[in-house]
Amino acid sequence: MKKLLLLATGGTIASVEGEEGLVPGLSAEELLQYFDEDSHTVDVTCKILMNRDSTNMQPEHWTIMARAIAENYEQYDGFVITHGTDTLAYTSAALSYMLQHLNKPVVITGSQVPISFKQTDAKKNVSDSIRFAMEDIGGVFVVFDGRVIMGTRAVKMRTKSYDAFESINHPYVASIQEKTIHYYWKPSQTNRGNLTVDTSLCPDVFLLKLHPGTKPEIFDYLKTVYKGVIIESFGNGGLPFEERNLLPKLQELVHAGVAVTISTQCLEEGQDLYLYEVGRKVAQYDVILSADMNTEAIVAKLMWILGKTTDRKQVKQWMEKPIASDLSVDWEKINDKGN
Repeated sequence: MKKLLLLATGGTIASVEGEEGLVPGLSAEELLQYFDEDSHTVDVTCKILMNRDSTNMQPEHWTIMARAIAENYEQYDGFVITHGTDTLAYTSAALSYMLQHLNKPVVITGSQVPISFKQTDAKKNVSDSIRFAMEDIGGVFVVFDGRVIMGTRAVKMRTKSYDAFESINHPYVASIQEKTIHYYWKPSQTNRGNLTVDTSLCPDVFLLKLHPGTKPEIFDYLKTVYKGVIIESFGNGGLPFEERNLLPKLQELVHAGVAVTISTQCLEEGQDLYLYEVGRKVAQYDVILSADMNTEAIVAKLMWILGKTTDRKQVKQWMEKPIASDLSVDWEKINDKGN
C-alpha cells in the first residue's frame, strides 16, 4: 500500500463563503471527507500547513513547504500539495529548485471552484494528483484538469475555465483519464542520487514588464533596492534606444552588480537577443539570457541562486546553465505533445 502525505496550504480548493467573499477555511478533516480513494491501495495523511489565499503567498512560504517535504520524505512514497491557482506556478517552480534529486513525486494541484461546491473541478484534480503521486517517478509536477506538467513549465492561462494551466515550451508529461495515466514522455530516473534540499532564497528580485513609454528613471530606483531584475522585453528581446533610451540605465544597473535577466513577453519560443539590432545592443552589457524559460521559473530560479551568491558572474553562469529542474527533452522523440 502506498503512503501519501497531502499538505494543504489554502487556496480556492479549501475556500468557504466569508463576509467579503471566498476565503480559505477548510480543516484537514473536512478536506479528507471529499477524497474518494481505494483505501486498499493508498493511505493518505492530510496536514494543514497554512490556510492562505495564494495571492498572499510569499517566498518564505515556499521554504515551509520544501521543509515539510524534506522532514517527511522517508515516511511517505509521494506528496500532494493543494494550493491556490493564482501563484501555484511560482510555487511549483520554486520547489523544483529547492528540492533537487527527487526520486518521489511531489504533485501540486488546486481548483477553480471550491471542493465543497456541488459543481467543482477540485475532486477530479485531487483524485488525479493522488493517482499520479503513487507513480514510480521523481520530480515536482503540476496536475490540473487531467494534465501533468513539469513544475518549471506550468503557466496559468485562464482565470475561470477548468483547463487553467498549460505547459509552456515543453511537452506535457502525461494525461490522466479515469485514473489511467498515459505518458507522453517520462523524466529519466538514472543518476538522481539522494534528495538535496536547499531552501536559501533571496526575494530581492523585481520583474519589469516593458511597455512603449517606459521611463529610464525607473532603473535608478531598482538599482538601490533589488539584487536581481528581470526585464520582460518585446518579441525576441531588446530595449528601446531611441527617445526614452533605456540602454545607459541598463549599463548602470549591470555595473552596480545587479543580476539583470532579459526575458520576453511572448509565452512561447523564447528570446534571441542576437537577431535584431535592438537585442544586440542589450547583449553587449553582459546580461543573463533566459532562453525559453517562463516567467514563473525565471523568478524562482533567480531568487534561489541569489540565495547562494550575489556575484553577478556566478549568477549568470547558474541562470544560463540548465540543471535537473530545467529538464529538456528531444521533441523529435515525442510523437504527441499532449495538446
